[in-house]
Amino acid sequence: MKKAATLSLMITLCSIGASAQKTKLLRELSDQACKCVDSIYTGDLEKEQITKKISDCISKQVLAYQLGSTLSALTANLDNVKGKKVNIVVSENQQSSEYKKNYYEIERYLMDSCEAIKVKVATLDKGSNSSYSSNEEAMRYYYEGVDQLKSSKFVNGAASFEKAVALDPVFAFAWDNLGICYRNLKKYDQALNAYQRSLKIDPNGSVPLQNIPVVYQYMGEYDKAIMAYKDLERVDKDNPEIFYGVGLIYTLNLKRYKEGLDNMCVAYNLYVAQKSPYRTDCEKVIQQIYNEMKKENNEALFFETLKQNNISTGKKNAE
Repeated sequence: MKKAATLSLMITLCSIGASAQKTKLLRELSDQACKCVDSIYTGDLEKEQITKKISDCISKQVLAYQLGSTLSALTANLDNVKGKKVNIVVSENQQSSEYKKNYYEIERYLMDSCEAIKVKVATLDKGSNSSYSSNEEAMRYYYEGVDQLKSSKFVNGAASFEKAVALDPVFAFAWDNLGICYRNLKKYDQALNAYQRSLKIDPNGSVPLQNIPVVYQYMGEYDKAIMAYKDLERVDKDNPEIFYGVGLIYTLNLKRYKEGLDNMCVAYNLYVAQKSPYRTDCEKVIQQIYNEMKKENNEALFFETLKQNNISTGKKNAE
């Protein structure tokens, strides 16, 4: 039988709160993990290789965190253990609930505080032969635009990418980044055009396929956004972003919480299987869905849906 993924919800399902000492330990070990993540050279690595390296950075801190957390708990309860023999056990089994609990705590902290991990997990797959340009001047404008984009100077970035595609109309990455600039400038029609130009060059381009549904969502075209995610599914059926994106639309825009939860559960399991830190974003949305379904007296349906997707809350009476 497939082992259930464990979901931590900040409701009555899990115990929240740690001593100041444990919090300090979490911060210190997470800082070390963050430095490790920041040192990862992504270069020509695939996304799966990048997430594996990120996971290794987190795993290096798990045993120290388990031990430190246990000692913190003993210190806080010193009067009850004084004079008694105490066995301290830490688990090296990465499939154990104790190991996962500590791993996920570090991972959540990193996603909230470590900029490096956000940059690394956002790295897209390598491009096709049309991704870059053989035109040196077009490449110069492209890199100029990338620098502007990193500084959130979207007007200047758009101007540079426009010059790049004018020199080389089949420069896919320049069209992708032009779309990103237009999207941030709320020029949604122009963003769609840029992404669609990129797709004509490379029909499997991950940037336009992932961003077109986002643009439709900003435009309030929710049915088109869902259909656009289906286009992404055509080329990358195991991409959790498909189900996460559709789940967001059902949850935030359409207020259809059961359908939102169905998609978020699929996304959550895929993120866990791929060891992606984006699992933490999924947890937050599932938490929000729980709150809304509770208001509608649909708690039983919420927990039944988690059970059907082989997701455990870690609480017996919630299974």
